[in-house]
Amino acid sequence: MDRRLAAIVAADVVGYARLVRAEEEATLAALRRLRKELIEPKIELHHGRIVKLMGDGILAEFSSVVSAVACSVEVQRLLAARDACEAQIVFRIGVNVDDVVIDGDDILGDGVNVAARLEALADPGGICISDVVYEQVRDRFDLIFRDIGKQKIKNINRPVQAWKWPAYIAVTDHEPDEIGNPQAPAGKPSFDTWNAATRTA
Repeated sequence: MDRRLAAIVAADVVGYARLVRAEEEATLAALRRLRKELIEPKIELHHGRIVKLMGDGILAEFSSVVSAVACSVEVQRLLAARDACEAQIVFRIGVNVDDVVIDGDDILGDGVNVAARLEALADPGGICISDVVYEQVRDRFDLIFRDIGKQKIKNINRPVQAWKWPAYIAVTDHEPDEIGNPQAPAGKPSFDTWNAATRTA
């Protein structure tokens, strides 16, 4: 089987079944609109691809870990800034990097499973990443991730060290450091500055 290294992004809607039960047509229409107008363009902008859509879930892959995290942060920030009438659809996102098995247009393997489990650990409106992802993005920009320790992942033999970008960060302009200081770590460019420079490079 063919394999390649990939950054894997797994996302799904918080409380999707409840939303569908309450307002099925409105929920499905809003989700389609968000995918078409916000999520899919951001994935394309960051040179990723959607592997598959699964009801309320999205599986995407990127060749760059930094691009995968940058895309995830942008999506969560834009979702948090929506009008109140659309704000009931909230995503959790998990990001991992690993070898994946190529099966046509699909990707398989433990790396995909870990991304999906990390997504379930993320706060609503937030992101959860594996330690290997954190090591590659920690010095790239001023995003603050909180260490949540080693997590037991279903069907994975080893614990996975995980980090969260909490929901409260996703809806604020300034990201607090570990003691609540709303300032970027010294020597790191702001996320917005870094992101703009990357797009124009």
